[in-house]
Amino acid sequence: MIRALAWVGQQGRYCLILGLALGLLAPGLAEVLRPWVGTLVALLLFVTGMRVGARAAFGSLDNVGPTLLRIGFFQTMLPLLVIALLLGLGLMGWPLALAVSLMLAAPSLTGAPNFAIMMGRDPAPGMRLLVLGTALFPITAFPVLWVLNPTGGGVWDAMSLSLGLLAAILAAVGCGFGIRRLLPILAEPPAQKALDGAAALLLAIVVVGLMSAIGPLLRSDPGALALWLLAALLVNLLLVMTTLAISRRAGLGQSIATAIYAGNRNIALFLIVLPDAVAAPLMIFVGCYQIPMYLTPIVLARLSRNTDS
Repeated sequence: MIRALAWVGQQGRYCLILGLALGLLAPGLAEVLRPWVGTLVALLLFVTGMRVGARAAFGSLDNVGPTLLRIGFFQTMLPLLVIALLLGLGLMGWPLALAVSLMLAAPSLTGAPNFAIMMGRDPAPGMRLLVLGTALFPITAFPVLWVLNPTGGGVWDAMSLSLGLLAAILAAVGCGFGIRRLLPILAEPPAQKALDGAAALLLAIVVVGLMSAIGPLLRSDPGALALWLLAALLVNLLLVMTTLAISRRAGLGQSIATAIYAGNRNIALFLIVLPDAVAAPLMIFVGCYQIPMYLTPIVLARLSRNTDS
């Protein structure tokens, strides 16, 4: 079993592609998995916590300052700048504009540390961005949600949701950290490789559930789906490639983790609090956005040769 999981871990990027293909080609399976996405994400966090460990995840106090600066910029300043630009151009009435604005305000994708692992990079910086970014989400998202006001009184609903998400993440990751401390064998290479395989399988299953809105639109209006998908690809690639290029030019550390974080956010967080009229097109964007997100390890692996982790 351990050897089988280790082999799956070595093929992690291809597991993501398989998940994307199933999400597109098996809409019935996607509908079945959609209610289980939250549970699967929590399990993924638990596995990642065991894989990384608390000491490596949080590192020294020297790592906290740069992490907080990144979170403040990407979760507050960047979405506010984009909203101001869209308002100036008169485009905020577009469903895509709201979707992109909310995506930029969201914390890191829960699978971001696993993306780094698939690239052979250190997952600890990504774990710091995930945990601290989610912990600060009630603060960083408030000005963005106040400006957007996607629901009447939705700001407070979103704050309540973010606190619930924080509790779930801390519980799942904390349990993983605890198991790692109780079982030192999990730090050994065979166990690490097996945990990588388990995480790759969970990521592949999660993406199938998140793409449940894609199949019906593919059958009813493939042209509209193509436009949503093109927009998702452009937004993701622009964020990832621009962040990587700026990090390289400025000589900043943690460039890979920051690039993954910049373009891969937990936008699904907002779906619960939005009214149906707003959530329907947003769910389409969430489904389309899974494709560039899950291709990120492959794209970044080609772009980031000879860079830091």
